[in-house]
Amino acid sequence: MKCHELAERLSRERPDLPPVEVARLCLILLNTEEDATQLSDTEKRMEAWQHASFRCEAATDQYAAVVEELDQLFGDEPVQFRPDQLWTLLRAVKVQSQMLELYTQQMALA
Repeated sequence: MKCHELAERLSRERPDLPPVEVARLCLILLNTEEDATQLSDTEKRMEAWQHASFRCEAATDQYAAVVEELDQLFGDEPVQFRPDQLWTLLRAVKVQSQMLELYTQQMALA
């Protein structure tokens, strides 16, 4: 299945989705499904969609939490790193790598 075919099907199934969301979903679905022909089947496509949505929501929630931690960590004051702050930075890198994996399906180095 080609990206434009998948986009057409998703747009018919969910006409309320803006084009950018359809494009994002196509990218994620095509990257997560080893055999893109499986996405022709409505049931398999919906299953892959649910799985991708769950992963994306989890990564987005983690990302939001880390952004909040980083905002608290880097206020307007000079930064003197403590070990717990370094762990916050490492978590931020890990969460960012998870977001990249959703879109590229390649293992990030973090």
